[in-house]
Amino acid sequence: MATRRQFIGAGVTFAGAGMLGLPAIAPAREPLDMLFLGGTGFIGPHQINYALARGHRVAMFNRGRNAGLYGNAVEELIGNRDTKIDQGLEALEGMRRWDVVVDNSGYVPRHVRDSVELLKDRCNRYIYVSTRGVYDFSQGGWVDESGPLLPAPDPYTEDTSGDLYGPQKAECDRIVQNLLGDRATILRPPYIVGPGDTTDRFTYWVERFHRGGDIVCPAGPGMEAQWIDARDFCEFIVHLAESDAPGIFNVAGPASPMTNEELMLGLRAFSAAPTRLYWPTQAELDEAGFNTLMFASRPVSVHVEPARAVAAGLAYRSLATTVLETHQWWQSLPADRRANPRRWPTAEQERAVIASL
Repeated sequence: MATRRQFIGAGVTFAGAGMLGLPAIAPAREPLDMLFLGGTGFIGPHQINYALARGHRVAMFNRGRNAGLYGNAVEELIGNRDTKIDQGLEALEGMRRWDVVVDNSGYVPRHVRDSVELLKDRCNRYIYVSTRGVYDFSQGGWVDESGPLLPAPDPYTEDTSGDLYGPQKAECDRIVQNLLGDRATILRPPYIVGPGDTTDRFTYWVERFHRGGDIVCPAGPGMEAQWIDARDFCEFIVHLAESDAPGIFNVAGPASPMTNEELMLGLRAFSAAPTRLYWPTQAELDEAGFNTLMFASRPVSVHVEPARAVAAGLAYRSLATTVLETHQWWQSLPADRRANPRRWPTAEQERAVIASL
């Protein structure tokens, strides 16, 4: 069985190889001292590799489970976001300053508050990775950055699973804004996709369409689909750091609005095999226990408006590029990893849904 380090290493290797086929990345005008809270999961390697390519000096704070992933290029600070576990935040204590802190791993309000209070007077800018899930869509499906946020959960719970994920992140979002003011930059992405994706959500659709055949699609073909390629997201973060840009940004794609049906048709173009698409209702999917990964069950279509991020420099890769390079990355992983994806529907479940229709 391949280790998590091998999985992550394969993703980082692929990201670096992908860079070799692109125009050379120009160095930043002024190198920054950057601290990343988290950096060995899905988006961390894309951020850190790009920051290094731009010439920035990078330190990374995490639990140390993948020590040496970046060789000597990144300074590793070991600890825990939870001050009640091991040495907690001790590695970040002292007088040291950073130009930018990028908070990738803040999910629990207490953890985020502790980190911000420790670092707020020792950094010029604090960039917090929030989520589209912080928005309260009960009053309508279209929001810009001023849209209402979900209320805080019970202050005594630190559960971030299921329906509590959005409220917990919303409270973290508010904490960063309230404690840092104009020195805070908040990013609210929808689903993040692309090479290195440890959730296996978008990858399911890429590989399912690559095989072709009879395919069960998500409910609501007319619902809007939004996502962001991890590399577009992470490069935008580094550019915001370089420009010292404050405020809140909905970092959502694609460049042109697209429905679930249009996304499925775009994915079908990736397949050389004959395909037939089936469109069950959400009730039919629920009855069959069929998990349409990356497509939340909502009564209305939702849209987070990214105009502010686009004006600040957000650029998009094409769906075709994201699909192709996600497939290439997935095929580069060890066979035992590909044989054990996370929560993918089985062929038997798919046939059962089609039979029920």
